[in-house]
Amino acid sequence: MSVPASSSNPPADAPFFRSRWVEVPDSVVGVADRGLPKGFRAAGVAAGIKPSGGTDVALLVCDAPDAVSAARFTRSGTAAPPVLVTKDESRLDALRAVVITSGNANAGTGRDGFTTARQVRAAAAEAAGVAEDQVAVCATGVIGVPLPMDVVPQGIAAAGEVLAADGDADFRRGIETTDLFPKTATLTVALEGGEVTLHAVCKGAGMIQPSFATMLCFITTDARLTAETADLLLGVCVKRSFDRISVDGQLSTSDTAVLIASGASGVAVEPGTPDEQRFGLALDALLRQLALFIAADGEGARRVGRVTVRGADGPACERVARQVANSPLVKTALYGGDPNWGRIVQAVGAVLPGPALNPVGVRIAGVEVCRDGQEVVFDRPALEVLVKDVEVEYDITLGSSAPGQDFANETEVYFSDLGHEYVTLNAEYTT
Repeated sequence: MSVPASSSNPPADAPFFRSRWVEVPDSVVGVADRGLPKGFRAAGVAAGIKPSGGTDVALLVCDAPDAVSAARFTRSGTAAPPVLVTKDESRLDALRAVVITSGNANAGTGRDGFTTARQVRAAAAEAAGVAEDQVAVCATGVIGVPLPMDVVPQGIAAAGEVLAADGDADFRRGIETTDLFPKTATLTVALEGGEVTLHAVCKGAGMIQPSFATMLCFITTDARLTAETADLLLGVCVKRSFDRISVDGQLSTSDTAVLIASGASGVAVEPGTPDEQRFGLALDALLRQLALFIAADGEGARRVGRVTVRGADGPACERVARQVANSPLVKTALYGGDPNWGRIVQAVGAVLPGPALNPVGVRIAGVEVCRDGQEVVFDRPALEVLVKDVEVEYDITLGSSAPGQDFANETEVYFSDLGHEYVTLNAEYTT
């Protein structure tokens, strides 16, 4: 059901599922560009954080008192106060509201940042009508600048006054920073007990590194889940999506992904049932496509690459995949549409034991260019056409091509190219 990818700034009528690397399960029977599930309201307002005057405070609320949730966070050693306050002080299995400030990450703000994060959470709890420990706090933007608390509480209160079932578009605008296009979709998922709605919105374009990735993602559903199922499915799907992308190898202070289930559809997803698998596959496809959108929006990106590494040593495969995905030489070659396989081999060698003869095989866009560490004859003009596609595949094998070689382990990472626009945007980010 997947279709060829579009450019990094797709037309408004482009289908949501458009990467050939995402398989859409049969359980997905409808795809829309917006629409919150039953039991949710959202809003976004301009409070005055962004110098542009754009929407910069977003509020999402679940009206179901027995909602269940799950969350995942950055693994950064300098995580922002909103991340730590939410992770340590909120009920991650019973969240009913999320508040986001954009344009300011409230990171690198010391002890004052924790006081601010708690004040933001308290204001959101009041606006949403829920307990403080049922609120997740998120922030995204410039690091090291105090959040302007002379405007934020009023902005949160204003968002609370305009919460609406159709407020998802304003909410999306309220979480974005350098994003060039919307990253959101609403799926209708067919289960044995009936149809449920699954909605997700995310932001992210720079400071992206697999671990997991710089982004915010908020997933809502009217399916009835147990807290254990929500946590299991979110964990698995994050590992297969946001943990598999890289733009620039830079790990954010603020990554957060939250899943909230209202249960308002009355359709239960019981653990260990076919419906759990159907729902999980739909969630997986949704998050994988969103993750690819983040890579495609990689601050000036033209193309997205997928590096797949196979070999006998699983950890070595993982190291190689991430090294290739984060290599400036590989990324600039991808930007220029240059099938320079030597750059791939040098990146592989950077994380393998040496000095030693490590037989490496490389295919670019399905064309074999290197076998056992040396070039093979290939049609270069034809390959030069293939690598100008918006999605380019790099397949690497670690080990000899001789019969009997063990290639039992496999891993993949998706990554954006690196070009002039990325340097310009980040050189001028705070100005």
